[in-house]
Amino acid sequence: MSKLEKIIGKIVKQDRGLVEEVSETPPAAIQPSVYVKALMLRDIADVDAVKTEVKDGNVVILRITPLAKRSTADVKRAIDELCKYVETIGGDIARLGEERIVVTPVSIRIWRKKPQPPSPEATSI
Repeated sequence: MSKLEKIIGKIVKQDRGLVEEVSETPPAAIQPSVYVKALMLRDIADVDAVKTEVKDGNVVILRITPLAKRSTADVKRAIDELCKYVETIGGDIARLGEERIVVTPVSIRIWRKKPQPPSPEATSI
């Protein structure tokens, strides 16, 4: 048997051992699914449904237009309530355009582009 065949044999044995170890993982160790759910904010009471979804570990994309057409004050109250809730659980919240908000649980972060500092050329006039 050549040296190459011996090395390949060792690699195959190691790979088989790894596959067996992975296949022995108990089903309880598998993480539950995370869903992205699109909901509409029609009433201030819909905030509770959003909180429940986020508490269950789901990401919510919330369309605020239906409530905004009726009452901008209610939209502000709803967003303030969601911001406070997200802060208490360690989640994240961000605006997606003019009419959508994304709310995430603690396990998911929203990437934000860091603002660029003004260039020295722009500040010296």
